[in-house]
Amino acid sequence: MSERYDIGVECCEEPAVHRDLVSAVREKLPAENDMQDLAELFKIFGDTTRIRILFVLFEEEVCVCDLAETLGMTQSAISHQLKMLKASGLVRARRQGKSVFYSLADAHVRTIIAQGWEHITEDSV
Repeated sequence: MSERYDIGVECCEEPAVHRDLVSAVREKLPAENDMQDLAELFKIFGDTTRIRILFVLFEEEVCVCDLAETLGMTQSAISHQLKMLKASGLVRARRQGKSVFYSLADAHVRTIIAQGWEHITEDSV
């Protein structure tokens, strides 16, 4: 049986390191700087405004004016968040005349949003 400590995490009753397992897992771990890059990417998803923008772009390619109107925000506030999303490679811009239209950068972004949404809305068993 495993013990439960004050913080509610179950731990081994008798600590024992499974060296073969540890070695095999360590060989498969990404480089530390790659994991840092991944953590930085997920930080971008940690802002409600950016998530709202991504959800709009999940549905349609829109210009900054349309985004601002849809979300009830200023164009300046939307532009600031779009700059971060674009720098992270999550959205792309397309100029058409005097307007700039934004869309999700690729199918990976759509998948991340869809899977995240599915995860938080699934029924608990």
